[in-house]
Amino acid sequence: MTKKKNYTTDQIITRVTGWIAGAIVVLLAIWGISSMVKLYRYEETNDAQVEEYINPVTTRVTGYIREIRYEEHQEVQKGDTLLIIDNSEYKLGQQEAEASLMNAQAQIQVMESNKTTSGRQADASQSQIAAARAKRLKQQQDHERYVKLYEAESATLQQLENSKAALDIADAEYQTAINNYETSISKVNDIKSQKNVVLAEVKRREALLNRNKLDVGYTVIVAPYNGKMGRRLIQEGQLIQAGQTLGFIVDQEAGKWIIANFKETQIASMKVNGLVKVEIDAFPGEYFKGKVVSLSPATGARFSLLPPDNSTGNFVKVVQRIPVKIILTDPKKLTRKLRAGMNAQVAVAKD
Repeated sequence: MTKKKNYTTDQIITRVTGWIAGAIVVLLAIWGISSMVKLYRYEETNDAQVEEYINPVTTRVTGYIREIRYEEHQEVQKGDTLLIIDNSEYKLGQQEAEASLMNAQAQIQVMESNKTTSGRQADASQSQIAAARAKRLKQQQDHERYVKLYEAESATLQQLENSKAALDIADAEYQTAINNYETSISKVNDIKSQKNVVLAEVKRREALLNRNKLDVGYTVIVAPYNGKMGRRLIQEGQLIQAGQTLGFIVDQEAGKWIIANFKETQIASMKVNGLVKVEIDAFPGEYFKGKVVSLSPATGARFSLLPPDNSTGNFVKVVQRIPVKIILTDPKKLTRKLRAGMNAQVAVAKD
């Protein structure tokens, strides 16, 4: 009886073992077939990371920080004030530029007044020319009559000389009136030329004022787009220099993409707009859709600081990597949780 019972137990164990072995074989077969299909249809790599535009926030002016209005990792909207720099010196510069501009504009008004005065003087001189011409004509006629009277011995030599002197005086007055008129006209022309110089100076001072206004505006630093602030490198009261990096902002409007570094032996069947399946290490089992945007024109080694030079004799053949840019096509609300630098597993459909 015991022998029969042991035999039955052995049969059960054998059957269970067979079933388990069969199941393992089936699972291995399914896994193998799946892997073969996957290898046939996709090129894969785990040398890939999530990328975003991470831009430094810099200042265009020098000054002391008066107020900081953001914290690390804070979400900001386009136009939000991030930082305020003390603008006292720049305000003084703006006021000085405004005063200089007003001075130049006042000079134009003075010149306009001088131009009007000189124009009136020219008109008066022109009237004097007419009067002097008429007087000269009368004196000339009188002199001609005295010459005839003298020749007829009806006038004395003294009368003739007096008429000649009066004529000379009339000629001089006439010439003086002409000179005064020409001088007045020259003054008007000089004022016009000087006005052009002052107008150019007004333009220069307007540009200087606009530059000062820009400097005042640069003391308020705002977010250039919707994004999320990264590390902060400053404190209130700190002196910062023009061009100094104050922090970093991640652009959340430009979207996210993957840079996958495939072996050179894997890119032969890849094409632009090829479909991509992405799995992020931080979210295992969750897949994101994407497409190939571009393949790098050279290997990553060629863009390094010191590219390898195989002609030096230190040649060791190493499989090179080609960076491939993959844009994520899922809605932003699905990719919002991804962060730049996260590792990814990428599978690109073969052509």
